[in-house]
Amino acid sequence: MKADTRPTVTLTSSLIDDLFAPLANARGILLAVSGGPDSTAMLLMAAQWTRRAARPRVDVATVDHGMRAGSRAEADAVAALCQQLGFAHHTLEWRGEKPRSRIQERAREMRYSLLIECARAIGADYLVTAHHADDQAETVLFRLLRGSGIAGLAGMPDLAKRDGLFLARPLLRVSKADLVAYCDENGQAFAHDPSNLDPRFARTRLRKLTALLAAEGLGAAEFDRLAQRAARMEQAVARQADAAKARLVWSATGTCRARELFAEPLEIAQRLLAARIAEIGGRSARPPDFEQMERLASELRGALENNSAFRANVGGASIELNPKGNIKVSPERPRTKK
Repeated sequence: MKADTRPTVTLTSSLIDDLFAPLANARGILLAVSGGPDSTAMLLMAAQWTRRAARPRVDVATVDHGMRAGSRAEADAVAALCQQLGFAHHTLEWRGEKPRSRIQERAREMRYSLLIECARAIGADYLVTAHHADDQAETVLFRLLRGSGIAGLAGMPDLAKRDGLFLARPLLRVSKADLVAYCDENGQAFAHDPSNLDPRFARTRLRKLTALLAAEGLGAAEFDRLAQRAARMEQAVARQADAAKARLVWSATGTCRARELFAEPLEIAQRLLAARIAEIGGRSARPPDFEQMERLASELRGALENNSAFRANVGGASIELNPKGNIKVSPERPRTKK
């Protein structure tokens, strides 16, 4: 299989400074470093970056999931490298019973939970991960295959807020091959995670598909271009949705005029409904996915055009269209046990 044919990029001091520039005003930085080539390269770059000028305090954390032999040794290797580079290191252990299904998803959730907890404990306001261009391509393709809207196709943002922290991904324009080359150029060994080759996981299977697509001219650079275009479109649509939200009046009883809602383009109406459902349904409810909201908005508009009543439960909320043309969103009633 032919790999991505983009020219390699030399990670010079000036380029590293550009990549890390958004972190310059941080109060404190926590680098998430697993010991693999991507995060090891990021760690080496951060060391260069901090040596050239006064920078925020940088700490490093490694999550030991405890799910395979050798994981603790990898964390210890990162700790040893951090000692050489002058960074404080924190090994974060995932204790307790491990899942038997949705393993990667739940491991990711726990990883972020532990990292965020550590960042708060040390006073860091930036959590930095080593997601790169190949990861972005996989993310966009993964969401495309699952029918995502433009928000999903925008992929991972360079900078986002998560649980009160900034989540930064400075390497999203850098390929994995360039990160591996950077480690090699610096004579730095790194770990190999065998789970990256496990065909049980969707990401592993997607890597085979992305390699085939790259051979046909749809590589990481093209996925990145798609993600950036989708992000711009998402920003524009989100702004229109905010303006529409200001125009739409919800009564004290949680109702609005359906014709006012559907005077907006269907995409905007769908977003307004999703925002209202999230507000009423509560954080404990499972949020509706894109297809659920698409179907709900379409069915509601159809019922309005046909002058018929409609009712559905979505995301912990009850959505009702009454004969007077009012939509009411209220908390879903608890289900009675039979």
